[in-house]
Amino acid sequence: MTDPTSPPSQLWRYVQDDDPSAFTLIVETPNGPYMRRIPPALPLPSGVDHGSGAEAAAHTAAATWGMPDFVFQQADHATKGSGRRELGDRLLLAGRRGAVVQVKARTIKPKPVSQEVAWIQKVAAKAMSQAKGTVRQLRMLPADMRNGRGRTLCVDGNAYEWVAVFLLDHPQVPQGTQAAWEPIGMPAIALTRRDWDFLFDQLRSTTAVLDYLFRAAAEEPVPLGEEPVRFYELAAADAAAPPKDIDTELVGPGGTLFSTPRLPQAPAGSDGTHAHLMIRIMLEDVATSLLRDSVAEGDRFTVLSDFDRLPVPARAEWGHLLLDMLRDVPRVPEEHCKWRFRRLVEEDGARQLIVGAATRFDPVVEAAFSAYVQLRHHEVTARTGRAEESSTLGVLLTPRRDGVRPWDTSAVRVHGDLDLSEEEIQVYSEEWNRATESSDVSVSG
Repeated sequence: MTDPTSPPSQLWRYVQDDDPSAFTLIVETPNGPYMRRIPPALPLPSGVDHGSGAEAAAHTAAATWGMPDFVFQQADHATKGSGRRELGDRLLLAGRRGAVVQVKARTIKPKPVSQEVAWIQKVAAKAMSQAKGTVRQLRMLPADMRNGRGRTLCVDGNAYEWVAVFLLDHPQVPQGTQAAWEPIGMPAIALTRRDWDFLFDQLRSTTAVLDYLFRAAAEEPVPLGEEPVRFYELAAADAAAPPKDIDTELVGPGGTLFSTPRLPQAPAGSDGTHAHLMIRIMLEDVATSLLRDSVAEGDRFTVLSDFDRLPVPARAEWGHLLLDMLRDVPRVPEEHCKWRFRRLVEEDGARQLIVGAATRFDPVVEAAFSAYVQLRHHEVTARTGRAEESSTLGVLLTPRRDGVRPWDTSAVRVHGDLDLSEEEIQVYSEEWNRATESSDVSVSG
């Protein structure tokens, strides 16, 4: 039945399921009502105590729907010096943003409502204080943190913008409960574990979840358990907002402007195809086979972070395009090579993402692709004048014919002033700009 305590809204209402830990959100969109069932949080793992199980389940959700490379906890071999406490928090890191996640679980039978609310406020204040302490400690002394693949990254707290997350595991939060705490000097947000799982299931991108956490933390607080409601209100506002004015001259002539809302109303991959999985597969390629152990973990993390910035609403369309590219590029005479590209340039021009496909992979193709990435980086930074703070990531797919796997993935990342000579610029330009390319360019705002 419809929850009678739901506030009136023209955007949404929610219907309580038979399962008290789940509900159905009905969102009014220009195309009519959209229904989204919000399932309960993932079950706790067996064989561990409730508190540790809640932490592990939150980690699993972030690693499964996001990427395990972006979920961290303190490395086992980390040493604690005099006065240095162990970092028990889970960290979510991507790019230059990080979340300190404090999971608190109600491990006894809930008490009367007033006592439960008091307990929630007590643990919320404790969680935020602990998160503040973790960030302060990481800023004073970097720590080795282990990600979901067991790889170690040295985390310097000064290199990240932080948000504190109080994550509550509770069998039934008293309705309308808003967690409160004293300001801690950084953005902070309170969620239930169901809220957390919803965000990762909806977005399937760690970068997108982090961006949402920062955005929501700047809004007025909502009752625990109602984060999906706020998400859809923000998504509806994004859908109704007019596209930004974008300087398309950043990419030169021939680009096509694509506009998508920041937050998708439909869950990632809901178009009935598996096209959105193309991006995840490519991310897995980068994480597991592209960059070997000889590559510094920080470099691997940077490449993955750059790739994960691809907006969620664009991923299915890019996936369809990449599959089309892979089908198309082999259709050339022997010894010829066909190229297809799609570029994404962020609004300020400081970051570019290039994905493409070529007929085959060999040293000549590898060098040509590197030249293409360098040229496009040079062209955009020459227009923006911001070379030192700019980077370009190129990811190339090449079909395989041995049946082992459908394609190989390779990557090139450049940043800063490449200091290309006039001769290099001329050669690269003559090679890549002399004919009309089969490519698309989008500018992200």
